[in-house]
Amino acid sequence: MKFSYAMLPDYPLTESLKSIQLADELGFHACYAADETWHKDLWLLFAAAAGRTSRIRLGPSVSPVTLREPTLIAQALATLDELSDGRAEGVLSSGNFGLLAQYRIDWACTRPLSRVKEALHVMRTFLDEGAITHDGEFFSYDGLFTFARPVQERLPLKLGAMRGPKSFEAAGELSDGCHHALSYTREAYDYAVHHIRAGAERAGKDWRSLDIGAWVVFATGPDSAAAKEAARSMVGIYASSMPEEQLLRNGVDPAELKPVIDAIGAGDLARGIELTTPEIAERLSVAGTPEECLAKIERDIAPSGVNHMICAITDRALVKTFTGRDLPEAADVDTQLRLIAERVMPALG
Repeated sequence: MKFSYAMLPDYPLTESLKSIQLADELGFHACYAADETWHKDLWLLFAAAAGRTSRIRLGPSVSPVTLREPTLIAQALATLDELSDGRAEGVLSSGNFGLLAQYRIDWACTRPLSRVKEALHVMRTFLDEGAITHDGEFFSYDGLFTFARPVQERLPLKLGAMRGPKSFEAAGELSDGCHHALSYTREAYDYAVHHIRAGAERAGKDWRSLDIGAWVVFATGPDSAAAKEAARSMVGIYASSMPEEQLLRNGVDPAELKPVIDAIGAGDLARGIELTTPEIAERLSVAGTPEECLAKIERDIAPSGVNHMICAITDRALVKTFTGRDLPEAADVDTQLRLIAERVMPALG
């Protein structure tokens, strides 16, 4: 089982760089960040981090092909790959539906899966060949070329998927893996891996060779209650992007979560947190002491065939930035990285 650090680039950049360096020293597989307008630019951050690290892989999870043109994502990845001496990789999706709405884009009218599949083909061609001529439904090029070339013989490209089943199958069939965000139950991961495997086998691939990642809201520390409260503060914000089918696979009635999502959508974060019960937070996060987090991973996630934990670490600073709440007992990012490396990773390595 690989472990990676998923960051929201909302800290002072000097702090983010130090945390990436620490994750590198501790043996984390990768550092990922969301390629979203809401946050600081991950490409500039990771370009700076590339020169300060030696092993950790870097890239977006996810980059939205609805907002960012796929040849430009490929150009950026190839440039980052050269800067990092072959440590770049990318995860693609149609984009965060909440963010798309702020651009006045109705995701339902964008044919999201078809667009992502074509963007994946465009990027794979552009990265592998350095040029593309393509007449597609969403993207067209006539002899477009680039001098941005990756160091790796095959720079990994994966798909982000949440709803399924077609998106999971596409990831298994067409890409190098799947990052599945915001699921926490055995049922949800059995469902995702079943369809990832079906797609891989359709393409004649061994599904176990794919990167199958669980991107989870994660909070740990010596104080279990403080870690769980940190997670509770953020669960509603993340859960607002979960489709109803996914909520049900995670044991949550969408009607139960609707008041939380409505409050957050109206900008009343305090009310949204108040309405997020400890029971909902427990179901929609991995939180508690390192031993509690390990037990949940071993019980609900690892048995399905997931081989990569992607920990979206929630700490005191992030909670305060997003919600204004101050949780002085919640462990900071660097403490959590150390606890994962010392007390969780060895049990699953």
